[in-house]
Amino acid sequence: MAQPSSILHFSGHQYLRSRLVLSILSGKPVRIDKIRSEDKNPGLKDYEISLLRLLEKLTNGIEIEISVTGTAILLRPGVIMGGVLQHECPLSRSIGYFLEPVIMLAPFSKKPVNLTLKGITTDKHDLSADILRTVTLPHLQPFGISEGLELRIKRRGASPGGGGELQFLCPIIKQVKTLNFIDAGKIKRIRGVAHAVRVNPQFSTRMMEASRSLLNRYIPDIYIYSDVYKGDESGKSPGYAMTLLAETTTSAIHCSEAISQPGVAPEDIGIAAAQALLSEIEKGGCIDRRHQTMVLLMMVLGSEDVGRCLMSEPTSKTIQFLRDIKAFFGTSFKIVSADQSNLDCTQLLYSCYGTGYVNSNRTLA
Repeated sequence: MAQPSSILHFSGHQYLRSRLVLSILSGKPVRIDKIRSEDKNPGLKDYEISLLRLLEKLTNGIEIEISVTGTAILLRPGVIMGGVLQHECPLSRSIGYFLEPVIMLAPFSKKPVNLTLKGITTDKHDLSADILRTVTLPHLQPFGISEGLELRIKRRGASPGGGGELQFLCPIIKQVKTLNFIDAGKIKRIRGVAHAVRVNPQFSTRMMEASRSLLNRYIPDIYIYSDVYKGDESGKSPGYAMTLLAETTTSAIHCSEAISQPGVAPEDIGIAAAQALLSEIEKGGCIDRRHQTMVLLMMVLGSEDVGRCLMSEPTSKTIQFLRDIKAFFGTSFKIVSADQSNLDCTQLLYSCYGTGYVNSNRTLA
């Protein structure tokens, strides 16, 4: 049992997921208090409690204590077990909220993970099923996590009714490779998915044509896939969305997404997705802003060598994550401008010395 002095303390509900992940990976207990203590409805929300239940399923020996008011939790980490799991996600957040922390933990489990999640597959708050499949998982490949890594979209489920289903498959690894990704390259192609559920299938075509009208000015190699689900596979609510990703000559990926809103035409969604992608490309770097924290975590867990990665300026979420990494792993990052001669350069070089993290949970063949 951990001594009180060895428990790390944090306040507030923000950054809850990343702190739970860091606690489980580092083996250090964490206490988080003052969770919405000033709100009309204080304490943990239903989706946060559901995430804690999912982490209980994924691990063995974990201890989670929640205060009577729900405004404080204490987590003592256990062993990441993995295996075949199922989880029903509440409709207050999409599946991406739950799957993102699982993706960070799954490679270090005892058995390969085969997780089925049910709920909303696309909403405006979290990473959608398409971004998780086409961007998040490829970001893990430079770290040696690739063979057997897959995300299958069984059913799509738009907000608010949900009805979607995803299957996540992840292999286990002994150790993460050191990353050295400092050449962003040039954009060579743009790919995308326009999906529509329980609406006219023409909506996806209209989104595609609108986004192409903007992107064709810059590059000819554009292919957007129309993904129309029917019947039981289309979930319980109508909706449509567009996901775009730009790939460079060095396999760097930038992504964007626009999701249907009441009274907004499909053409406007297509244009919004294209404009967001161009904005993301302008910021530069080898990793897009939504995946900075995951890549930085894998760099910390890398072998005992210096890992380097070129990224754009850190988001507020990334800045706090870097502070939390220092608290859990004692590792600091060196961040310098990628172009010392150009003071206006927004691209930064992140480097750190890996902790040499070894997956001691895995079952030896």
